[in-house]
Amino acid sequence: MTSSFGTLPDGDAVTGFRISAGRLRATILSWGATLQDLRFDPADNRSDIPLVLGFDSIDDYLVHGRFHGATVGRVINRIGGASALIDGELHRLDSNSDGGHILHGGSNGFGARNWRILDAGPAHASFGLTDPDGHMGFPGTVRATCTYSIAETDGQATLRVAFSATTDAPTLVNVGHHSYFCLDDSRDIRKHHLRIDADRYLPCDETALPTGEVAAVDGTGFDFRTSRPVEGTFDHNFCLADLRRDLAPVAQLSSPISRLSMQVSTTEPGLQLYTGQGLTGGGSSHGGHGNGPFAGICLEPQSWPDAPNNASFRQLTSPPARGTNRSANLHSRNADPVPTSCEATT
Repeated sequence: MTSSFGTLPDGDAVTGFRISAGRLRATILSWGATLQDLRFDPADNRSDIPLVLGFDSIDDYLVHGRFHGATVGRVINRIGGASALIDGELHRLDSNSDGGHILHGGSNGFGARNWRILDAGPAHASFGLTDPDGHMGFPGTVRATCTYSIAETDGQATLRVAFSATTDAPTLVNVGHHSYFCLDDSRDIRKHHLRIDADRYLPCDETALPTGEVAAVDGTGFDFRTSRPVEGTFDHNFCLADLRRDLAPVAQLSSPISRLSMQVSTTEPGLQLYTGQGLTGGGSSHGGHGNGPFAGICLEPQSWPDAPNNASFRQLTSPPARGTNRSANLHSRNADPVPTSCEATT
């Protein structure tokens, strides 16, 4: 089912697509290929709650958005100094964050563009975007696709978000998903419980850029190998592996209030944990469910950030015509006799 979601300043119309299967439903926007809403119908007749932060108007996304639910790229996270050596040539990139770095592909990256609809049905919606050579400073034309789909098997509903990208010249590509999750109506995720299967993390400087050190989590506040309350303030990448690998579960987020849990699986070697401390509180978020600091938590599968400036990190350079990014998020309602899950694949 489609609906109008307003008009961009250039006159381009934004469309919303509602997809569903079983007890899981989602609303996807053409703008940013954005997950605007995600709902799970409880079995006990309680009112459902939004599981992601999202706004009720495109104007609020433009004014108050912090990549809410967006497909971000070409490169998710930061590249230090907004510059990178690509195929032997230094490229100056768009600087849009503290410290003079490029963040999530720049000020007009994938998450700030209106994607074209490729195909849609009751349980899926596919979008495409062509990013021209030189846009935000990146070389090569990239053609990206994003497909959201919901399916139900043996009573288990799954949301899959699949990303792919090809390029006609060597460039950097690491597309990712940037939803803020909150699994209850508390408006504060610091009492959510989190487990991350990582024994290393990347320390950051005051601008949230990795220092280049790879540190052990043992004996630190970054040790989430056993589930515990989030409590702290984070904007750090956890090292799941050195290289991309087969799909595997890597993290679980749960709310003791709602008894909802979200499992994250990915092929990517890193997982960025961001606790939403930079959210401003502005905008109409799902009828007043809150958009202030710590209202949502991001768990972003990706390659290690600032890889182009750290030779020991897995590099992001993509040769022509090569597909990129395969990762997944899974969500399940533990308290229900028949669990429902949500998977996002990039």
